[in-house]
Amino acid sequence: MRTMNRRLVILGLAGAGLSISGCVPTFRTGYERAVSPALAKGWRLADVRVNVPSNLVVSEAKSIFPRADIVWREDPPGDRRTQVARILADATRQAAAGMNGPQPVVIELTLRRFHALTFEAEARLSRSGVHDVEFDARVLDATTGAVLVPATRIEASLPALAGPAMVAARARGESQKLHISTHVRRVMAGWLGLGPDVRGSFTRLGG
Repeated sequence: MRTMNRRLVILGLAGAGLSISGCVPTFRTGYERAVSPALAKGWRLADVRVNVPSNLVVSEAKSIFPRADIVWREDPPGDRRTQVARILADATRQAAAGMNGPQPVVIELTLRRFHALTFEAEARLSRSGVHDVEFDARVLDATTGAVLVPATRIEASLPALAGPAMVAARARGESQKLHISTHVRRVMAGWLGLGPDVRGSFTRLGG
């Protein structure tokens, strides 16, 4: 499905004049099952750990759609794996801030995909583009290491602003990092039973 999505994106963005109605890929904000609020009520966050598997491909290509698992531009050039891990960890800590129970827990994330827009895509697109963010999440007892919630696939993709809309957003002090972080925080809060359920889907050329 991802390969098909990428081909559709490239065709659409190249302006090939082909009709792709009905073929625009669908993205999700979702997970199979949320944590029980009664269970999470007894937890207190001790740590967030983010694993970034070594087989994920990082790209610095200055193109509309680099073929990679990790695409991130807003931080200065450097270790993109560490940068995106920090974004996920910070958003998860914010999501879990309401956990005040007696049992210390660790939330462990394993990244699957973090494909934000390149600056080239942001400049050239207008009503297309997706920040495609996917990871697995599980909850461990911080003292014993026992698994309290097994690994759950979290899809936290969101429509990306581009073109004039993103120019206006940046003028308001908003960034890709702010948009992605806010969305991941809301998704994780919903999964932990600490906030509204924001699951849903959308169709859009992108990621």
